[in-house]
Amino acid sequence: MSNVLVNTRDQLFVLFEQLGVEKLFEKEKFADVSKEVVLMLQTEAEKLAVNSLLPAYTIGDKEGCTFKDGKVSVPESFHDVYKKYVEAGWLCAMESPDVGGQGLPISVTTACSEFMFAANFPFLMYPGLTHGAARLIEMHGTEEQKNKYMYTMYAGKWGGTMCLTEPGAGSDVGALKTVAKRSPDGTFSITGTKIFISCGDHDLTENIIHPVLARIEGDPPGTAGISIFLVPKYRVNDDGTLGEFNDVRTGNVEHKMGIKGSATCTLNFGDEGKCIGELLGRERQGLRIMFDMMNEARLEVGMQSLGHATAAYEHAVHYAKERIQGHAIWEMKNPDAKAVPIIQHPDIRRKLLWMKVHVEGIRAMLYFTGFCMDMAKVSDTEKEREKWRGLVELLIPVCKAYSSEKAQWVCSTAIDVYGGYGYCSDYPVEQYFRDCKIASIYEGTNGIQCLDLVGRKLGARKGADVMNLFGEINETIMKTKQCEDIKRHAAYLEEAYNALIDLTMHFAQLGKSAGFLLPILNATPYMEIFGDVIIGHFLMQAADIAQEKLNDIYRSKNVGDSKGKKRALIHEDRDAAFYDGKVASAKFFAVEVLSTVKAQCEAIKFGERIPIEMADESFTY
Repeated sequence: MSNVLVNTRDQLFVLFEQLGVEKLFEKEKFADVSKEVVLMLQTEAEKLAVNSLLPAYTIGDKEGCTFKDGKVSVPESFHDVYKKYVEAGWLCAMESPDVGGQGLPISVTTACSEFMFAANFPFLMYPGLTHGAARLIEMHGTEEQKNKYMYTMYAGKWGGTMCLTEPGAGSDVGALKTVAKRSPDGTFSITGTKIFISCGDHDLTENIIHPVLARIEGDPPGTAGISIFLVPKYRVNDDGTLGEFNDVRTGNVEHKMGIKGSATCTLNFGDEGKCIGELLGRERQGLRIMFDMMNEARLEVGMQSLGHATAAYEHAVHYAKERIQGHAIWEMKNPDAKAVPIIQHPDIRRKLLWMKVHVEGIRAMLYFTGFCMDMAKVSDTEKEREKWRGLVELLIPVCKAYSSEKAQWVCSTAIDVYGGYGYCSDYPVEQYFRDCKIASIYEGTNGIQCLDLVGRKLGARKGADVMNLFGEINETIMKTKQCEDIKRHAAYLEEAYNALIDLTMHFAQLGKSAGFLLPILNATPYMEIFGDVIIGHFLMQAADIAQEKLNDIYRSKNVGDSKGKKRALIHEDRDAAFYDGKVASAKFFAVEVLSTVKAQCEAIKFGERIPIEMADESFTY
């Protein structure tokens, strides 16, 4: 079984040849980072992922988390992995050295984290949530709260969570019932129950700090009345030592189809009236503050999805090269023909290429989103910073929803490549498929992400963000239409792009009339179209770069215009093979996916409202 999880060559292509992350290293904030540093970090991340995280992946799935006497224990193998992960500095690598981090660009740490996500995402949820919670305290906490909680969390000694969901409320956060009662000393008494809390309880750290959404007694209903509180599992004394238990009790651990090494808990706050919380930030700003954590969390869900997809794809390619079965199609009538690796069968090749293009396109989109976050920090003017922040806000729901939907298909297709073996636990792809599914549900269901895109993000800043993104796509179209080798395929991107713009403007007009239900009804298909065009843009942009590099190789090897010599060179030269693969990805995606976008847009514009108009009783009989 292959230990290759990620195409490191493609990572470097996206970072340095496509995004040009070296621009960041010219800024004072990232002056200590260089290409050599990135290569070293990439190597270390892969080593840790392959040597430590990966061996614990299957074991963690089989052992799961145990719940006994009110306490949760994680898979035994996770303890050593956690120690190595924290000691290597990965928990807060992107944070400032002032708080214990390494000050790395988000785009760089995103690339490094891909190895980890591909190797063992259930484990990675523990440090990931801790980082997110500590980051909230860094952004909104008082100096006292930072000293009390943040530094110890960034050091990995204490864990963190995100406590939003409640029984009955689900995705309707405004319906929460957890109550915070004021105490004379300025703290709050917290009472309520939270469900589906990832890493809600475990034995990896000696304490867990819970950011908890609650409503201060007397505050208005709905999201406007929500505040956020820091609630430690164990209270913290003035000298930093642990005090008494804080009445945060674990009710159960969920039994799930996947991510079994991650403890998904029900947490009961204040059953005995002794749960104390501290207000984080200002009163009634809880949801806004929590969303500072959510953007990071949703990019991480996109990376989780990419991790599963790239691992499933790399395993499927390895298996297809090794699995001998059947005859080559041109030898089907020859009874003496030798069996061939299944990668030579056309249908398998088509499946693998479908997986390849989505993995590469999603990788580029996610890395670009991290790059936008970096540029928002280092750009020279506020106008530029607003542009990059706006792109992040627009892309985050796409990173989460589109990536997780396509990753499920990639993992499912990997099972198809393996055939019956893929359905069995002897091979890893069935676990990737089970683990991957949760990504479309938590951190805001994909349906909510689609509504967020259509209902809020398209119109944000009077449409400036979407026009900035469309400007990037149009620039790619104009450039690739001038490239003789790919201009025919670039025409598909242009057609899809124009159809998307037309549909977006159609939605904008409907939003001013009684037809506003149509965009809501079609938010999910719109998201898929929107994502397809973005992915098409990144793949075509990559193909333009790759074709130029490929032509340079052809010239340097003096192969001329001979197709046979070019083909032979691709078989011999790894760089030529890589660049040829990038061009092939863009062409396949253009014909396979982008060619369908216009028809999909026209179908939505037709205005069919059957799902809304059907009687409830018509869904069954």
